Amino acid sequence: MQRVRLAHTEALLAQLRSAGPLSRADLIRLTGLSRTTLFDIIADLIARGVVVEREPALSGHRGRGRPSTTVSLNPSAGRIVGIDLGRATITVIVATLGHDILARGSRPITLAAGPARRANAAIKLIDDLVQEHDIDLRALEAIGLGLPGLVAGPARPAGGASPSAAAKQVRARIQDRYGVAVVTDNNSRLAALAEGTWGAARDVRDAIYVRWSDGVGGGLIVDGRLARGANGAAGEIGHVSVDPDGDPCPCGGRGCLELLIRPSALIERCAARGVTVSDPADLVARARAGEPTVEDVVRQAATLLGRVLAGMVVQVDPGTVAIGGTLAHAGEVVLGPVRAAIAELAMPRHTRHPDVVPAQFGDEGGALGAVAAALRLNLSEPAPAFPA
Repeated sequence: MQRVRLAHTEALLAQLRSAGPLSRADLIRLTGLSRTTLFDIIADLIARGVVVEREPALSGHRGRGRPSTTVSLNPSAGRIVGIDLGRATITVIVATLGHDILARGSRPITLAAGPARRANAAIKLIDDLVQEHDIDLRALEAIGLGLPGLVAGPARPAGGASPSAAAKQVRARIQDRYGVAVVTDNNSRLAALAEGTWGAARDVRDAIYVRWSDGVGGGLIVDGRLARGANGAAGEIGHVSVDPDGDPCPCGGRGCLELLIRPSALIERCAARGVTVSDPADLVARARAGEPTVEDVVRQAATLLGRVLAGMVVQVDPGTVAIGGTLAHAGEVVLGPVRAAIAELAMPRHTRHPDVVPAQFGDEGGALGAVAAALRLNLSEPAPAFPA
């Protein structure tokens, strides 16, 4: 019964996170809960200070009767910090429980930095944002932390894989500094969660997200939930082997998709064809501008990505495929070939293919997803149990 109650509470909170203030009638319609159950949950959340009731605005109201009161997440009840500690960039977002963003910022970090240095750099960025925007972190409730690579998500009741040693070090340092729970997950998977909560995949129950930047990662939304897998590796599309006889990958495989389509590989391919490209931004800009060699290289890579995605589409049957990351800025140069490959290879006689769209949040997706993960974990239980 307690698990059912928690599931009902999470369903209600998910609607408030996504839509903002809603009337009780709206919540009954959106959640499918009975009037008695919903009113009981709202009363408990109001008593705990998680949600607040708002009187209706009478000005501009038309129609008969008094407009309904609404309930919303309590913006003053706490603060949430989301961190995307990527390979080369740290992004931090400070938000309220009502998902209003109070501050955001990003800074570069060297790939060679170890766990302690990376954790300290993230802490420095948080502290600088807090000081710059005069934010009181005494109301800090939880921190979401996104890291690259095979990072296990929150522990499940039945156990499962624990985060890597480096992830544990980063997490422990941040947790010691702020004294609140820190939920850790793969940053590309968290970007998928952001798109599924507020972004390009908000209106579908099943979606695939791809983050095509200096690495190639992704995430799966299945039946409205972020899929993590038995070992925290779900959505690692970049490590699908597309050439078993290809170069070795740090993951232990050979010829992985990431090795073949990451920006540095595409820049090398352009150079081999006599065209010098300075960096990923230059690659994207020249592909968008229609420079023949660069556009052709990017289109070939997008087609390869689409072929891998086609297999995932057959298995997951998503309503949306969202493409994010640096290469997504190339627009239809990337989206077009991906869309065509899926249409050709993913059960082409099927009457419905997924929408292939750009992700909404760009470089902030991982940090926003970290906020979403902390919100979900922090608000779904009266006394949440965080993994050790």
